Amino acid sequence: MAKYLMGIDNGGTSSKAAIYDINGNEVAKHTTYTQMLTPHQYWTERDMNELKQVNYEAIRGVLKKAAIEPHDIVGVSCTGHGNGLYLMGHDGCVVRNGIISTDNRAHKIVDKWLADPAYETIVRPRTYQTVWASQPVSLLKWLDENEPDVYDQTEYVFMITDLVRYWLTGQAGFELSNASGTSMINQLTENYDEQVFDFFGISHWLNKMPKLVKSDKECGQITDEVAKKTGLAAGTPVAGGLFDITASALSTGLVAENSLSIVTGTWSINQYISKEIKVIKDLFMTSDYPIDGYHLITEASPTSGSNLTWFINTFMKSIKARLKKVGNRVSIYDYCSGLVNEIKPADSKLIFFPFIFGSNAGVANATAGFVGATKGTSLAEFVRAVYEGVVFAHMAHCEKLNNINPNIDGPIRIAGGITNSETWLQIFADIFQRPLELVDVSENGALGTSMAAAVMSGVYPDFATAADKMVKISRTVQPNPDNAKIYQQKYALYKKELQLMQGVWKTLEETELA
Repeated sequence: MAKYLMGIDNGGTSSKAAIYDINGNEVAKHTTYTQMLTPHQYWTERDMNELKQVNYEAIRGVLKKAAIEPHDIVGVSCTGHGNGLYLMGHDGCVVRNGIISTDNRAHKIVDKWLADPAYETIVRPRTYQTVWASQPVSLLKWLDENEPDVYDQTEYVFMITDLVRYWLTGQAGFELSNASGTSMINQLTENYDEQVFDFFGISHWLNKMPKLVKSDKECGQITDEVAKKTGLAAGTPVAGGLFDITASALSTGLVAENSLSIVTGTWSINQYISKEIKVIKDLFMTSDYPIDGYHLITEASPTSGSNLTWFINTFMKSIKARLKKVGNRVSIYDYCSGLVNEIKPADSKLIFFPFIFGSNAGVANATAGFVGATKGTSLAEFVRAVYEGVVFAHMAHCEKLNNINPNIDGPIRIAGGITNSETWLQIFADIFQRPLELVDVSENGALGTSMAAAVMSGVYPDFATAADKMVKISRTVQPNPDNAKIYQQKYALYKKELQLMQGVWKTLEETELA
């Protein structure tokens, strides 16, 4: 009997279900979408009833495409965006809209916490991270202050992974890798920390926290009701699941120390694993990894490949339409790579800050922009600047990681949208001056979390074995040493101009137009 695994991945607006064989080959996938709701400034929400239905639709869709027997699926596992907040009421009722991880309504609460000296003595040495506005601790405090009735209506506090698993199984749990990225968990004890909850003024919410569960442990089975609505076989076991950055790391085969994993997309995700963790104030996140004794050290920001999509949709609509009209013989992305190849690295000093969706500049409200344009600057130079700026943003994150662990010096495992562009990959290799090992995967989150299902169901004994069997390296891109010097100069220019922009961004933030 053939065996299959299902991974379910919920992002900010999309819900994906994918089916893999036990060797990690994708059999089928299906994507559905929810509407992002923005009823007020800084708010990003979604209708949880709609979310439930699109998850069921994604499962039905992938089963239809795969054309396999549902009983041959030996395990299901979920992943999804970290943080945000999904509250489940009594008897499965929805309390309010779910809150997505891009929400910023609680930013003033966070500012007060970070200004309190006690944060550095109570919270950071336990959580090993910096609290931010869309973490559940911030949102729970905001709800206490603005929607106090929500507390009594709530039975469980969930992350999106926990919510979807609850819908599938009827059993509540709070998965550990997700929990470890919420500023709720003591990284050393791997448990909720009462002193942390007390500092945030939300200790009463401990009564609403489900039991912590591990990624690869069975946390319920597909119910009869869900089986009827999705086509899955009743009784199919469901694993605890994974934080999406953890799933992405596993999908690149990150199971050894001193290896660097990079995932490109909307987010620039740069990670390694270590048994040693340190309290580092400006590190993005330290979280639990599902290999015993290891933590995931992550530097990330929304500064990656989606900046190109923004540039195309803003400035190249007519070209995109023309290419589509002639039958898509050349995609708009291939067209952009062609433009980049018209310009040699040394031919343009145009710099792009890839901060359309957020920044890693270390200053509040840093914005995107080009520096160095003149009337003679060509479209090709602008596109090349976008390609280079995105890689420079990844490089900045990886420099931080290398300062923590100088031994991360081997080939880079890379996945995500940028790997579809030979041109962009070569720029990546040339700027880093390290080989890139390309991971053959279309859905990082779904593949990564399917490994949890594989370990849970006994297909593989552990995540290291699952990664070895299910992750495929398609090829390696070697750096061109002839471009090393010019990219060192351009990256130094990028960093220098970034520093000079600090005052400009501060002025923009402080200026109010009448």
